[in-house]
Amino acid sequence: MNKIPVYFMPGLAANPLIFERIKLDDALFDVHYLEWEIPKPKETLEDYAKRIALHIKEENPVLIGVSFGGILVQEIADLINIRKIIIISSVKTRLELPKRIKFAKKTSAYKLIPMRLILSLDKLAKMVFGEKLKHRIQLYDTFLSVRDVYYLKWAVEKVVLWNRLEANDRVIHIHGTKDRIFPIENINNCTVLKGGTHVMVYTQYRWFNAHLPDIILDKNPKL
Repeated sequence: MNKIPVYFMPGLAANPLIFERIKLDDALFDVHYLEWEIPKPKETLEDYAKRIALHIKEENPVLIGVSFGGILVQEIADLINIRKIIIISSVKTRLELPKRIKFAKKTSAYKLIPMRLILSLDKLAKMVFGEKLKHRIQLYDTFLSVRDVYYLKWAVEKVVLWNRLEANDRVIHIHGTKDRIFPIENINNCTVLKGGTHVMVYTQYRWFNAHLPDIILDKNPKL
């Protein structure tokens, strides 16, 4: 049996260590990790997706993306033949974005965000990992390694201006009920993980280790 190639894409500013607790059977799956690169000047999301897609060497892979990585793998899936798209703690269209992001687009308020301030360890760690999660500063320092101001400005703009209005019907969406970045109230047609936060791929890894293989293999895709 040929192994199924699986490519993981982390969330905004994160590195692949966010997936360190996810274990797939290496007899069945050939696991790879994609990483963020600094965008070129005025690079579109589509062109950026083309550049990241160059790192995908196997045919018909499974693409798994978290948060902004979920948006990016959907763009990559428009460019190459894929077996399956799985997005976690993400959105399928701009219609699922929270009101504050839609407002930021309408008013261009996102251009005023002080990225250097956001790079403050405590502020960003609190936003991503939540108030109650222990050792959030340590988690931030471990996982959120892309601290380039230009990258952050570019990434925030691409989320705010993302214009996909129709969901790709191949997307499998897994979302937590306590996601503060993309609230569950705005999300349609997803597998709901009770108590899951925006970083549930790390904090609730046991669920993913138990269910991801079956989702990939279509043994129980709807759960």
